[in-house]
Amino acid sequence: MNDADVARDPRVYMAAERTFLAWIRTGLALTGFGFVVARFGFVLREIAPHPDATPIDAPGLSLPLGVLLVVLGTAVNVVSAVRHRRYVRAIDEGRFRSAYGSGFAIAIAVILAVVGVLMALSLAWT
Repeated sequence: MNDADVARDPRVYMAAERTFLAWIRTGLALTGFGFVVARFGFVLREIAPHPDATPIDAPGLSLPLGVLLVVLGTAVNVVSAVRHRRYVRAIDEGRFRSAYGSGFAIAIAVILAVVGVLMALSLAWT
């Protein structure tokens, strides 16, 4: 199968669309998870026993981590849309295989690993 046949094969475009939709799903999940994490600190403060019955006003680490995840989820959706458009163009031009790598996925994985470690430390200190 030559490059022209590959560019016309609808399975190639459908695979690119499935990948795009998977990234959109990931971005939405990150956004939702960020909201839950941001609100989790409030829940912990409400259910925590206070010896002097004075509530703790500091949001702790959950609010900034939650906001970071919401922003990251939004960024993933925007970047995935831009990358999908570039993928389809590259497929049309027959240069897809040499044009793209997995750096974006690796960067997201590293950021999520750091956020996970910070959340674990935050829960351990609470």
